[in-house]
Amino acid sequence: MKIAIVCYPTFGGSGVVATELGIALANRGHEIHFVTYKQPVRLELLSNKIHFHEVHVPEYALFHYQPYELALSSKLVDTIKLYGIELLHVHYAIPHAYAGYMAKQILEEEGIYIPMITTLHGTDITLVGKHPFYKPAVNFSINKSDVVTSVSADLRQKTLDFFDVKKEIEVIPNFIDSSKYSLEFTDCQRTLMAKEDEKIITHISNFRQVKHIPDVIHVFNGIQKVMPAKLIMVGEGPEKENAELLCEQLGITNKVVFLGNSNEIDRILCFSDLFLLPSKSESFGLAALEAMINRVPVISSNTGGIPEVNIHGLTGFLSDVGDVADMTKNALIILENEEVLAQFKENAYKTALKFDIKNILPLYEAVYEKAYNTTYNNSI
Repeated sequence: MKIAIVCYPTFGGSGVVATELGIALANRGHEIHFVTYKQPVRLELLSNKIHFHEVHVPEYALFHYQPYELALSSKLVDTIKLYGIELLHVHYAIPHAYAGYMAKQILEEEGIYIPMITTLHGTDITLVGKHPFYKPAVNFSINKSDVVTSVSADLRQKTLDFFDVKKEIEVIPNFIDSSKYSLEFTDCQRTLMAKEDEKIITHISNFRQVKHIPDVIHVFNGIQKVMPAKLIMVGEGPEKENAELLCEQLGITNKVVFLGNSNEIDRILCFSDLFLLPSKSESFGLAALEAMINRVPVISSNTGGIPEVNIHGLTGFLSDVGDVADMTKNALIILENEEVLAQFKENAYKTALKFDIKNILPLYEAVYEKAYNTTYNNSI
């Protein structure tokens, strides 16, 4: 099948999932066309099965804000016609489903009918979508999609609560490709990041307020008061500077390493003993899953879709949002006993395997087939 995928090309979870999905589909023989404003960060190689089409938004003095949705719709129309695309899969309700619907309408005027699958990832529903300025557009885009999926049961319920949705929403969870995670790295030397007796704690995010970055620092501070430890902070974002200042105020700057964005998350996680994810909101918790496949137990909040990934008492522990004391206590339960730590590591890995792409990919292919057959039959 020839499939066009629209996503954000950034380090965020939705872009990573969309890109990895496209690569996996190409490996199964599908022809994949990514349509976005720059090449996705995880899309390292193009091939005869993987193509990238850049959306250009020309500068025009009349527009105070350049109309990306208009440019995207036009690019989709051109790409679908030129390459004979059979199905459109957009990630995020706005602007992508909105632009996709407009492209569908233009194509139908020319007798071309193409199904559109919309995958909801989180902030398009829980943050941006709830805004009064955007809510009607989000509601419209969801209902005009041929098939709608969400990455967690929690996000599905929030969508039904927030919007007047008349479509069925199928839950297809996020995934990882376990084949890409080696059990051992020959260059995985803990001493590059910490002393031999130090436990290594890791946090990976886009450093926005919703990630509760100060809680990461405070939980680590509680850990390092009890045992030697080092904190590895991976990512960039608006809260990074405040996090650095907080480390200075607590006198732990020499125990915290800020690495910025990285394409080698698995190499960083292979050092780690514990992953911290105290977010205020997570639609799924992809960062937790990536930690778990690397045998890293997770200390997290109990919000959103995280409990569907991080199983309390098995792969890590869940706490109420903002409960730093409980998170610290749970972290020490795992870290203070080597046998307990080893068991949590193994549990994390085994649980992560349930989300392997080989288990999730057939769910998407089934959705594609259903949407394609329905659209084809209705157009006859």
